[in-house]
Amino acid sequence: MSTRKELIAATKLRYGVGTPAQKRTILEEFVGLTRYHRKHAIRILNQTNKLTERKPRDRTYDEAVKQALVLLWEAGDRLCGKRLKAQIPILIEALERYGKLSLDPVVKTKLLQISASSIDRVLSDTRQAASQKRKRRTGAATAVRRSIRVRTFNDWNDPPPGFFESDMVEHCGGPKYDGFYVHSLVMTDIATAWTECMALLTRNQTLIVEAYKRVKTELPIPFLGLDTDNDSAFMNDTVVEFCKDSGIEFTRSRAYKKKDQAWVEQKNGAIVRRLVGYGRLSGHKALATLNE
Repeated sequence: MSTRKELIAATKLRYGVGTPAQKRTILEEFVGLTRYHRKHAIRILNQTNKLTERKPRDRTYDEAVKQALVLLWEAGDRLCGKRLKAQIPILIEALERYGKLSLDPVVKTKLLQISASSIDRVLSDTRQAASQKRKRRTGAATAVRRSIRVRTFNDWNDPPPGFFESDMVEHCGGPKYDGFYVHSLVMTDIATAWTECMALLTRNQTLIVEAYKRVKTELPIPFLGLDTDNDSAFMNDTVVEFCKDSGIEFTRSRAYKKKDQAWVEQKNGAIVRRLVGYGRLSGHKALATLNE
């Protein structure tokens, strides 16, 4: 690339001061060396290197907006831009209600209008400084995840009945204020599409294993294999030990590849969401009703 740039620079000098006849000869030589189209070569050789001044971009989000955003980011336990965007109205209302925050109307309007990408851009230096102070630790789920074999959408190869995909459906009803809402644990058999749904009081690995044990005794087919996503609720020693003790082949999908779990993902919508909807369910009464 540097050689080509040097060739263009040298040829430009000759081409600029040459006569029409010399320019034709120089152009033919240049096209032969670079394999450029003739018109493209002419444009390059006639191009002047004018430095254009870039206009400074008007800052929509000033320091006042940044400081308020940092406060909300800390109050929201340092969420990512997409999640913080959804939480900003809730955080502002709660902090103002308890007298922890008093915003200028202009700043408040900008905070309510800011996009997720702008949040990440405004907070980039703050996040970098925070990450240098507190190094993120590798969770136990990471080590477990590495020990489990990955199974993709194309790896099933027409399995016999008994190999299930499993996933969790959250009944949080919108923004996740807390983790105290009911979850549906869904299992779908690859060969027969037999589907089991179990309501759990909360996301908990012990409750998940207890649900698997209960289903294992009630299934009309043997429980031979289990394939889940990379959720820490599944990627833990409790679930791994259960599968090992029960002789169940345990695999996982690729991260952020929902098509690897296409069977159970389809049942999440066709069964759970279609019957239950998207409202918030919490507490033992909702749990009993959903299980029923």
